Amino acid sequence: MLTTAAKPFVKLVDRYLPDPFVLVLLLTLFVFLAAMLFQHQDPITVIGYWGDGFWNLLTFAMQMMLVLVTGFMLATTPLVQAGLDRLANRVQTAGQAIVLVTLVALIASWLNWGFGLVVGAFFAKALARRIKVDYRLLVASAYSGFVVWHGGLAGSVPLTIATEGHFSEPLIGVVSTSQTIFSGFNLTLTLVLLVLIPLVNRLMMPKAEDSLLVDAKMLQQETVEHPAAERPADKLEQSRWLGWLFGGLGLVYLLSYFYQQGSLNLNSVNFLFLFVAILLHQSPRNLLNSLQEAISGSAGILLQFPFYAGMMAVMVESGMAQSLSQFFVGLASSETLPFWSFISAGIVNIFVPSGGGQWAVQAPIMLPAALELGADIERVAMAIAWGDAWTNLIQPFWALPVLAIAGLKAKDIMGFCLVQLVITGVIISLVLSFV
Repeated sequence: MLTTAAKPFVKLVDRYLPDPFVLVLLLTLFVFLAAMLFQHQDPITVIGYWGDGFWNLLTFAMQMMLVLVTGFMLATTPLVQAGLDRLANRVQTAGQAIVLVTLVALIASWLNWGFGLVVGAFFAKALARRIKVDYRLLVASAYSGFVVWHGGLAGSVPLTIATEGHFSEPLIGVVSTSQTIFSGFNLTLTLVLLVLIPLVNRLMMPKAEDSLLVDAKMLQQETVEHPAAERPADKLEQSRWLGWLFGGLGLVYLLSYFYQQGSLNLNSVNFLFLFVAILLHQSPRNLLNSLQEAISGSAGILLQFPFYAGMMAVMVESGMAQSLSQFFVGLASSETLPFWSFISAGIVNIFVPSGGGQWAVQAPIMLPAALELGADIERVAMAIAWGDAWTNLIQPFWALPVLAIAGLKAKDIMGFCLVQLVITGVIISLVLSFV
């Protein structure tokens, strides 16, 4: 049934979805027009908002790029790559490949979204080298695991409000991750999606005549030849003791940090992944080779982040984001505010695909509303987080690293992701509202 349902979505997206950079330009024009039509802003003022806000997310963009880069470097360590190859060797059928790549991507994304994106893409390639399976759905399945990231260990909203000095602290204080990431409703939702998303992907498998297969030779990994260490400098770059020493020092610091009740936040997560990657890559040269790959795979995100920052500035300064959020708040009661927070966050995320940036836009509206209505603050915060993660399924911005590794375009996978958007949206809404 889902195979038939997915087919028209796949064709529609394949025909009409442009490159992600073109999409961000079109979305910018749409936001310009909306600000002028609905917020009664003149064109020069709107352009001023856009230009003034173009570089507003540089600090956050750096943090997000580090999440992606450290996740990439960890995913490309010999230990992780060998583990993925061993796991791929156990797969016998196309259906097993679809289910397993989804599960691996889900678990890895819950640990760290950058790690999940990269591990999912590399695992999809490893499977495609061994199994005849629709490559588009395989890569889409890997990307669909990304939907749980904001409910996991690297979720920017729960980690932000768990960090002392966050901008909402005067309203809600510091909120422990035990009340957000590790709360009963969030863990329940994560487990439900862990079962549902692989099942949906498996049910979307196209018939053999409609499948896109790839030549395994095209997916072979390039072997990196290490030149002989002739100079003392070469020996230093390829020495293992430096990687072991500094990887160990970083982990010792983290043990001390958490022993002294340090909080789990964006900086501590990035620190953990960076120093584990240093330890597992062993030599500085191996780490730097991985870093070069990571940066090339994230180049599209670096280019697009300022455009989304400019869009966010237009939505905030024109009052459009606030108007949208207030519209949904006006429909809500204390019981339904998490649901409407989720829906509004999903819409805002199309134009502001940044969890931290989106929280900065919506928190000043949603949190006072939650306090006034007597709603569950932690649930409202996580509803915004899940809304941001949810529509990433059809927002190709964060798919760029996956697509770069897989060698596909956004239009190849977004049709399958659109089906997942509908199904996961219903499930997330139900759990946020009733569990």
